[in-house]
Amino acid sequence: MENKKVKAPAAKIYCITPPTEEQKKGLSDFLFKKYGTRPEIEIVEDKSLAGGFRLEYGGDVYDWSAKARVEKLKEQIKSASLPSGEEKSAPAAETATTAARLYCVNPPSDSQRRGMADFLERTYGVRPEIEIVLDKSLVGGFRLEYGDNVYDWSAQGRINKLKEEIKNTAFPGGVTPLLRETVDGLKAAIESWAMPLSAHETGTVLSVGDGIARADGLDLVEYGEIVTFESGIKGMVQELGEGGCGIILFGDDREVEEGSKVYRTGKTAGVPAGEGLVGRIVNALGAPIDGGGEIEADAYMPIETPAPGIVDRQPVNRPLETGILAIDSMFPIGRGQRELIIGDRQTGKTAIATDTILNQKGKGVICIYVAIGQKASSVARLAEMLRKRGAMEYTIIVSSFASDSASLQYIAPYSGCAMAEYFMNRGKDVLIVYDDLSKHAVAYRALSLLLGRSPGREAYPGDVFYLHSRLLERAAHLSDERGGGSLTALPIVETQAGDISAYIPTNIISITDGQIFLANDLFFSGQRPAVNVGISVSRVGGDAQTKAMKSTAGPLRLDLAQYREMEVFMQFSSDLDEATKKLLFYGKSLMMLLRQPQSSPLQMYQQVILLASALGHGMAAVNADDIPDFKERLLAYYDDTQSEICDEVKKGAALSAELKEKIVATTKAFAESYVNGKAQ
Repeated sequence: MENKKVKAPAAKIYCITPPTEEQKKGLSDFLFKKYGTRPEIEIVEDKSLAGGFRLEYGGDVYDWSAKARVEKLKEQIKSASLPSGEEKSAPAAETATTAARLYCVNPPSDSQRRGMADFLERTYGVRPEIEIVLDKSLVGGFRLEYGDNVYDWSAQGRINKLKEEIKNTAFPGGVTPLLRETVDGLKAAIESWAMPLSAHETGTVLSVGDGIARADGLDLVEYGEIVTFESGIKGMVQELGEGGCGIILFGDDREVEEGSKVYRTGKTAGVPAGEGLVGRIVNALGAPIDGGGEIEADAYMPIETPAPGIVDRQPVNRPLETGILAIDSMFPIGRGQRELIIGDRQTGKTAIATDTILNQKGKGVICIYVAIGQKASSVARLAEMLRKRGAMEYTIIVSSFASDSASLQYIAPYSGCAMAEYFMNRGKDVLIVYDDLSKHAVAYRALSLLLGRSPGREAYPGDVFYLHSRLLERAAHLSDERGGGSLTALPIVETQAGDISAYIPTNIISITDGQIFLANDLFFSGQRPAVNVGISVSRVGGDAQTKAMKSTAGPLRLDLAQYREMEVFMQFSSDLDEATKKLLFYGKSLMMLLRQPQSSPLQMYQQVILLASALGHGMAAVNADDIPDFKERLLAYYDDTQSEICDEVKKGAALSAELKEKIVATTKAFAESYVNGKAQ
């Protein structure tokens, strides 16, 4: 007999809108786990489902549609009754002498009372008195309260539970959004849901103020778990103790009252992520604040995730060009690196970060700028600058203003990092700027002191190092097996009077892969960017530097260091020998070459040509003060008349001796014509 391969029957998915590729994969994985096969999936449009999916394969039907869930809810409301002996009992609680309260629309019958008493005896080993409280708002059924546990079999309770599940249905994996949301309709992708009749742990608010709430009764709550208050405000548990738990609030604390109820969710915090956020300005919760309308999220990402392990990483081996000559030549940044930008207030730290963002245009890099504790006017000005230069097309701004609560300032960088990880996990390159982590540490210190934690050095809590290490360690260059994406972090730290030995700066220096230090004296002397060559360093970026830049920029740091040492003798120029004068003139020319206007990034080939010309003394004839003007004219000259040289440099290969000589000779000839032209 001829062997024929039997084709497996197709699985049918009934839905309102076609599922995403991720949803298709999830359904395919479900079928594989259930049946050991991956059948073809046929999509059937069915508007009557109202939302969700119905899956049919073989003779089996799996109905996760909104219609089915509503029908199930109706049946449960119709048959709202007392718990049966099959009910899953709650965890044993301490023996209580207080009465149990039974809320209902109409008083229960004697048999119903006995059933309630039997249930409590089975669950807790005691038979308390039952106090009847009439409550018309329940619509039907019962709500039983005993100790800290609530058993809600009321019609209203079931409706509220359904609404909550629908709100959270698009956020699998134990992640809940931090925003309060109004459910306008059923969402398209609803996970399997069944009405639970077991107790859910509730607590009581003991005190509230300064963005902190303390609650009692949540004995099983976990650190970092999201809880919900009666007003709809969400919070995150940040302190566990005998006197209850401390909760930071993601909203106005005036909406939370002392004595009100607080409910566990069993989930961690998450924020929206996806392509819909690109080009938008959002707050720390992922809500739009730019007036551009609602954002459709592709996924919800947990704000706290473990950093990729060693096996999941690969070395930093690709450059992330900043477009700033002083940085790309001496302190290069690689994709997946963590490079600290540090300096006093108003020394150009943010300017370096924004110039780096501008330079990513057309390079396939998603940029995320996290503003922590900044003025709203500053963020608006930055956004407008990025928009005018076309950088908002690939940029997300996450902002927690100075007027926001310490809770929102605390979670802002973690929210931004979660949004970045969405793209990194899909093989994309991402740049994230944290501006700045000094304010972030101050916000965390305020929260910690309000939560009653013991202060340490400079009043910071003992875990302030872990605060930033668990954030910055999430920057990585993923292995090819993980998609090869990267997340490059540029944290910014503000110092006081140039003191890099303070607590927070030293902590972050030890976590990062190098630092770019901006000096006050250089900035006020007109040297911008005011990079201090002596103490700035990139520990891994050299491995990612292009061969063309690496072969050209080698002597630059040494030449500048020699100039800085001899700079003190410039005031005695009349008494110096010719060799020293030449060295000082050469060093000053290099410093002037490194001056670069803000928002004027240079392409890599332009940087290589400038360095090859300067280090080969091709600009020796030009007065040092004229170097900035000469530099612009020289680059225009190369672009207009020396396309062959430009094309050769653009290849990125190490510059040959012949090519270097050609560049120096070309620059010298142009310098002579430039000087002669100025002299006339």
